[in-house]
Amino acid sequence: MSQSIALITGATSGIGEATARLLSKNYRLIICGRRTDRLEKLQKELSTETRMLSFDVRDKDAVFEAIQSLPADWQEIDVLINNAGNAHGLDLIHEGSTDDWDAMMDINVKGLLYVSKAIIPGMVERKKGHIINLSSIAGLEVYTRGNVYCASKHAVDALTKGMRLDLNEHSIKVTSIDPGLVETEFSEVRFKGDSKKANKVYLNYTPLKAIDIAETIEFVLNRPPHVMIGDLLILPTDQASSTVVNKKS
Repeated sequence: MSQSIALITGATSGIGEATARLLSKNYRLIICGRRTDRLEKLQKELSTETRMLSFDVRDKDAVFEAIQSLPADWQEIDVLINNAGNAHGLDLIHEGSTDDWDAMMDINVKGLLYVSKAIIPGMVERKKGHIINLSSIAGLEVYTRGNVYCASKHAVDALTKGMRLDLNEHSIKVTSIDPGLVETEFSEVRFKGDSKKANKVYLNYTPLKAIDIAETIEFVLNRPPHVMIGDLLILPTDQASSTVVNKKS
């Protein structure tokens, strides 16, 4: 019996890359992302059969064309990890950039929908599968200047619950992973490449690492067939909420 297949979006860095490396022990992998050079490097380093698909989740046609281009023996995807996401800017609502708003809604919400639409029908037909949506504590709370990012992650939370209801009769598991502060490229993207400002986000406390979330995903996938973990909030010990962090100085 061949290994199960897992497709991971946003596999070129952070949580997606860490998850690909960890799951390569037990899955054939389809790694997806925009940065082809990083995908190629990761593919060479993984110890499993791997396919790489380079596309932007915002591009509906590119999503469907890429996934439909997979050979027949790679079409039966058992695990979908919707990890691609972003935050742009940290502005008050009346000062926000509409370009930033579009980027967050297009990637975090519409991108997740496009990839899911391309894959879920096959899971329904086979009556099996597991979908893991990477959301955030921002999908459970709202904080000052987080307005549209929080709205996008609240949408992910609602979509996850909706998927769970709609796919229940087809024996498909649906899980939401909701991390707190994780040290990845996330803040650098939010602050538009300002590394100095991004690094300050992680000073004077111990944030989560990408591997912490990857190990959690592995745990969720390894539950027995009759067990589904629905929603999982993961915080560093120093964090109590979106805005309460025990910084040491």
